[in-house]
Amino acid sequence: MDKFTTLTGIAAPMPMQNIDTDKVIPARFLKTIKRTGLGVHLFDAMRYLNDGSENPDFVLNQEPYRKAEIIIAYENFGCGSSREHAPWALLDFGIRCVIAPDFADIFFNNSFKNGILPLRLPRAVCEKLIEDSKLGGNARVTVDLERQVVVRPNGEEIPFEVDPFRKHLLLNGLDDIGQTLQHGQAIDGYETGRKQSQPWLPTIAA
Repeated sequence: MDKFTTLTGIAAPMPMQNIDTDKVIPARFLKTIKRTGLGVHLFDAMRYLNDGSENPDFVLNQEPYRKAEIIIAYENFGCGSSREHAPWALLDFGIRCVIAPDFADIFFNNSFKNGILPLRLPRAVCEKLIEDSKLGGNARVTVDLERQVVVRPNGEEIPFEVDPFRKHLLLNGLDDIGQTLQHGQAIDGYETGRKQSQPWLPTIAA
């Protein structure tokens, strides 16, 4: 997956609580196992009207938020049913960071595994960032993962906490497979030794 180091981008304000995974990506779009092509269905019920046309009142249908890379919301983002398609849809749209006071545990974990930073900040701070984001394209927010600060458009730096191991994975672009491949030499050595010491066992296909 792509590395996450420093992100400076447009932040879309979504001042709502309990944005569940069915709002993020409705169940009818979960038939695919591909990680691409889901961005068009992100927030489908809020983003489109009954006739399929865009809802002009929804933030991601407005400029400059069509190109948002950050979402700022309120409590319990990603609640509801477990579905990895939720971070897939966010990522396919272009979202790399969601800032909220707290997240549902499964969505929180899935986000890290897919290269999205779910960033917990107090409600009062989220309210400030939402007001910043309403200023439009000139009000870009910076998320500096290495330094662990969010930089407001006025230059104020807001520190945040992140698990050191998860930080390492994002900074280096390592998902579960990437972590395993880091031990490729040791795995190859084990397989070679196994063949020599236990030649009667079946060979594991590569």
